[in-house]
Amino acid sequence: MYHPIPQSVIETTDGGTFPIGTIYCIGRNYADHAREMNATVPDEPIVFIKPPSAYLPDGGTIVAPAPGHTLHHEVEIVAAIGERLHRATLDDARKAIVGYAVGIDVTLRDVQQRAKERGLPWATAKAFATSAPISRIVPAPMVESLDRLAFGLAVNGVVRQTGFAGDMIWSVPELVAYLSRWFILQPGDVVFTGTPDGVGPLADGDRVRAWLGEYVALDVAVHVPPAR
Repeated sequence: MYHPIPQSVIETTDGGTFPIGTIYCIGRNYADHAREMNATVPDEPIVFIKPPSAYLPDGGTIVAPAPGHTLHHEVEIVAAIGERLHRATLDDARKAIVGYAVGIDVTLRDVQQRAKERGLPWATAKAFATSAPISRIVPAPMVESLDRLAFGLAVNGVVRQTGFAGDMIWSVPELVAYLSRWFILQPGDVVFTGTPDGVGPLADGDRVRAWLGEYVALDVAVHVPPAR
């Protein structure tokens, strides 16, 4: 029996720690992903939130809340916020990003689809415990040319997703500034910035590896409880 234990901090690649706060997520920030989901490219960022208890560290196990769900991976660049922000300028937003990581927005696609069809919220599809694996955080000064930095994800050694930050509809600073119009961002908050195309299913026993260039990688396992 797997019992996820909530973690309160994310390790950094230079030996520090980053207290995990609110996990802000952006939908459809890559046009190719919008097309593969048969969805329109949005006019402004689509925002949803995961609680800190959704965070899963490197080496952990994604645990589906019940058998029978369609579990999908969505690899994303994650930005770590180090300052309080409200109605920030682009320059303020850029300065407030203290690091970058790679994360996986784990989604119960069947639950999400049913909720969409009924016009209902789909928090349970996106925000369950272990639905936000995040790698160690790379300090921002160490990351050069983010827009040209490749990131991706493989399942059992087979590459499924690759992308570049430069292909985002809205850049990372633009997303952070936008979020600060609606929320008061706090040190410890993180932002999942959207996924490229190639999202797909995960099954019990899968081994998942995601990476952010040569800077950092994330390795997690998958567990789906058996039907009773």
